Amino acid sequence: MRKFNNWISNFKNSIANYQYFVDFDKVYKNVDNLKIELNLLNSLISSKDIENDFKKLLQDYPEVLKALPILIAKRESEIDCQDMNGSKTYNFKNANYSIDEYVYFMRQTGLFELLQNHIIHNLIDYVTGVEVGLDSNGRKNRIGHLMENLVESYLKKTGVEYHKEMYLKDIEKTWNLDLTPISNEGKSAKRFDFVVKTDSCVYAIECNFYSDGGSKLNETARSYKMIALEAKNIKGFQFIWFTDGQGWFKARKNLEETFDVLENLYSIHDLENGILKVLFK
Repeated sequence: MRKFNNWISNFKNSIANYQYFVDFDKVYKNVDNLKIELNLLNSLISSKDIENDFKKLLQDYPEVLKALPILIAKRESEIDCQDMNGSKTYNFKNANYSIDEYVYFMRQTGLFELLQNHIIHNLIDYVTGVEVGLDSNGRKNRIGHLMENLVESYLKKTGVEYHKEMYLKDIEKTWNLDLTPISNEGKSAKRFDFVVKTDSCVYAIECNFYSDGGSKLNETARSYKMIALEAKNIKGFQFIWFTDGQGWFKARKNLEETFDVLENLYSIHDLENGILKVLFK
């Protein structure tokens, strides 16, 4: 019989590959999409009369507006700002204020200071750095995909029939299963990362990896505990959860509660030791 403390002790620090840290293809593409506008804005660097130069630039090339949000590390085309003079929602796709009000935005955000005092030399280089910083926010999504890819690599080795990203209603329709106990009477739009079909059973699989703690882990553990309990009485169906990562050390209580009721809760260590061959033999 497995013991939780022994099981969790094998959790890994990371599964990051070299592409995990920055998606440079995405960074270069985003910068390239604004290359013309950024080069026009480069004309303001070290300007001696930056407010008037900006006004003239905006009059002649109004399209430069769309490049302004990324200069303050924002991707949205609308930005809300407020101060003692009131609140404004600036639109950088379709100008909704006068040029003077966009001048006010540039002054108050510090962008004129950045450009006029030659703190930067080239906006292409500057925005490349901003994009690298913003792209770090995508690491959580990338680590999820890495875990999915890892599980899939082991599924391929078993030779079983499996399907990716399958909705609960599609599982019911494909194999004539009644999954209402885990679908909130048909109201849930739950999607599983993988579904494996063998001669005797349909296995719905979820997988994730958590390097850091947070409320998300507790919510996930509670949710999967509920699925595990509700799935026990469904003939021909089993729920499997692959998870790992030392973020769980901060949420081990909730994970242990799920471990106690979900027989098919496994880690990367279990994958490495052939658990799929045991499950799908």
